Amino acid sequence: MSTGPFTHLPFSDVLERRWLHYAFITVDERQAFIANLAMLGGQDGDEPIQTTVLLAYHRDHGWTCSQWHAHLAREPWTSYRSTPPTTAWPREPDFELQSLTSTPSMSLHLTSTTTPAPAGVSRFHGTNWKRWQAQPGVLATGRWADGMTPPRQTVAVGYHERVHGRWAWPEMGGWVFGFCNQLADGAEGPPNWAVVFALLQPRDERHDHTAMVMLWRRGRMVLFVPRRGIRVSVAGQLVRDRVVMTPTLAPLLGTFATAPIPAALCISRALSFAGQGTAWTGPALSRPGGCLQPLTHPVIGG
Repeated sequence: MSTGPFTHLPFSDVLERRWLHYAFITVDERQAFIANLAMLGGQDGDEPIQTTVLLAYHRDHGWTCSQWHAHLAREPWTSYRSTPPTTAWPREPDFELQSLTSTPSMSLHLTSTTTPAPAGVSRFHGTNWKRWQAQPGVLATGRWADGMTPPRQTVAVGYHERVHGRWAWPEMGGWVFGFCNQLADGAEGPPNWAVVFALLQPRDERHDHTAMVMLWRRGRMVLFVPRRGIRVSVAGQLVRDRVVMTPTLAPLLGTFATAPIPAALCISRALSFAGQGTAWTGPALSRPGGCLQPLTHPVIGG
């Protein structure tokens, strides 16, 4: 029996994927970090492939990114364990990740202030599936170094998720997810309000589209809206000059141009809820492996 965020069973095949995702924005809204720790099934029973990547954003200087082998100093913090992470002080940092070129890097204490959402499961294209579970309102305190400005001690609020599934990216189609935390006074407790949304649009399978919106009030989840109760619309496009290809070496590999990124996304539920986000900037994150389509477009907005 596993006590961690994932099962200890071996990977079923090369398409099985397990990952932990983290995203934080400082309380002054000047900096952001996004980290992804992934394991992918190996070829012909080989050991799983592990990737670790760290992106950093500064409002005045833009984006920077590690390669896909950032150094993870210790087992990462996650709220998805059978034994919850300790909150006692003093303690070692819970989450330490550093590019092999020294920056970007982070050394953080993480604290959960909300209950995780129930997992959402989607099946598509016969044998493809994805299980996704999210949690907003994660507090982060510690040292941030983005390589663009001097390192500093700071406080941030963000989001954590775990994903387990089996899929190939062409069949996956479009996958959009995001979060918003309305900070409480002092940013020490749970957000007054928090929202997480997800939209999965498998390629050529309109009937298998999955969407959900979840709402938290002071740490407790109070609303879950499934696909049938949601309307999603987009407007405009993010200016191409604000989309940066990362990591740095990606353009040398002939990576394809990125798809257009909407400038505004609106998600609404009939009669009771509406949320709108406007994109400021975002990087196109090229993935290792041979397919030169960009993997994802993290976007910072408000």
